[in-house]
Amino acid sequence: MRDLQIDWLKCFVATVDAGSLSAAAAEIHRSQSAVSMQLKKLESAVGHRLLKRDARQLELTHEGQTLLGYARRMLDLQAEAQSALSEDDISGLIRVGVPDDYASKYLTPALKRFAPRHGGVEIQLDCEQSTSLIPRVARGDLDLALVSRDHSRRGTLLFHEPMVWVGSPQFEVWRRDPLPIAVYEEASLGRRSAINSLALQGRPYKIVYNSSNLAGQIAAVESGIAVAVLTQCSVPPHLQLLGTEQGLGPLEPMEVAVYRSQASKGNKAVDSLQRLLVQTLRARG
Repeated sequence: MRDLQIDWLKCFVATVDAGSLSAAAAEIHRSQSAVSMQLKKLESAVGHRLLKRDARQLELTHEGQTLLGYARRMLDLQAEAQSALSEDDISGLIRVGVPDDYASKYLTPALKRFAPRHGGVEIQLDCEQSTSLIPRVARGDLDLALVSRDHSRRGTLLFHEPMVWVGSPQFEVWRRDPLPIAVYEEASLGRRSAINSLALQGRPYKIVYNSSNLAGQIAAVESGIAVAVLTQCSVPPHLQLLGTEQGLGPLEPMEVAVYRSQASKGNKAVDSLQRLLVQTLRARG
């Protein structure tokens, strides 16, 4: 096997994360033909086909899936080495967005690592739902956001977060018919997942509580008003996870991604935080 060049691996990972050659080319500022050529060189070097490509989608082969983990680690190590050897002191303001349910479990540990390394960087943090954060990043109001992505080309995928049904064991609301549910705002992926799951089961339900924040959802469950769908990382220990025994079906997981504004491209402070988020949260995920 020939040595694996960083450019080949960069094009490979970008193509997997972006979901297409054209999107990867835009992300790493190369032409589509150049990305395609680098992928061919990588496949030739490893002696295996890595991606199955058709008009609609890309799919990793078994060998591609195996290489992907190594490729990410090699690129992360290169970036870490470059950062460690850089003589530039970065500074400035980074505007970061995160939903309530991802803040303490995922973002806080990354920021605790970032702050001591970069004392000249100020972090401004906004907590909102992904449906609000995504357009703010797109407009350039925020530099970075940790979001549940709404389509496969939104940001850089970090991990899949399980979604779960929760209820209060004190009230056993799940025994009621129709099932009372608490939901997020209409555009919420969590709301859509809950309703789709119930529809597939053919289980009658009624929406009895609407709230755009995590605290409201938990309050509805604690008070015995409804059951709710939450990210697994945000479930308080006193609430009960529900499933087939309570007549509730499976839910699609959330694709958690770091989404960056075009306006922040070239900002070294944002580069550094994005790199740390990817390294830290891919490992946790």
